[in-house]
Amino acid sequence: MKKEKHFDIIKRPLLTEKSTMAADVEKPLYLFEVSLKSSKEEIKEAVESVFDVEVHSVNTVIMRGKPKRVGRISSSRSNWKKAYVTLKQGHQINLVEGL
Repeated sequence: MKKEKHFDIIKRPLLTEKSTMAADVEKPLYLFEVSLKSSKEEIKEAVESVFDVEVHSVNTVIMRGKPKRVGRISSSRSNWKKAYVTLKQGHQINLVEGL
């Protein structure tokens, strides 16, 4: 798969307090926002290619959009997919390099 395709699958890393605490354990866990149509195998291949690491497992969750209201107009945010990527021991991703 081409590298451009990998960046279509991985939209952005999710850098929250909870996700940074999970990245410090023996089997580091990283969270990414990914394309809704991507499979676990595609996510694994994209992470391994882009960050040059070995992935142990990938778990995904579809986050449902919250209902929002502005005045009388009511709608909802779009659904999105979150991927929990666990790396093999000894591998890590430096997401905040240079800060």
